[in-house]
Amino acid sequence: MQTLVLVKPDGVLRLKIGEIISRFENKGIRIAGLKMISVSKEMAERHYAVHRGKPFYDSLIKYIMSGPVVAMVLEGKDVIDITRKLVGATNGAKAEPGTIRGDFSSSIDFNLIHASDSIDSANYEIPIFFKESEIINYERVDKSWL
Repeated sequence: MQTLVLVKPDGVLRLKIGEIISRFENKGIRIAGLKMISVSKEMAERHYAVHRGKPFYDSLIKYIMSGPVVAMVLEGKDVIDITRKLVGATNGAKAEPGTIRGDFSSSIDFNLIHASDSIDSANYEIPIFFKESEIINYERVDKSWL
């Protein structure tokens, strides 16, 4: 099973990339794809298509394009549920301490990270940011322990 995670511009510009990646690695999640990108308007509109027409849509597009983004494809058993628990509630002010948002965010507008919320979302979102050839298949040496 795979999921998409984006370290959004505020996470990149606040130098939280390494801390965020280490949380996934320490949990035993395999990183199958990883790159830093500038999100184009087309990519942003495709990614946030579900929010088109909502009052905050334009600000989402502007925000995700405002700086570099680190895109990751994470892989593993129950990876979507595990990732969502590590990420925390969308609103950083309400996210539990110990989660990424709970530790590093205090708002809904600048919440550092995006994670797919379902298999359908992951299947839709991953091809927006990754070509199939950019997702690498390998086994972790600690696979039998995790």
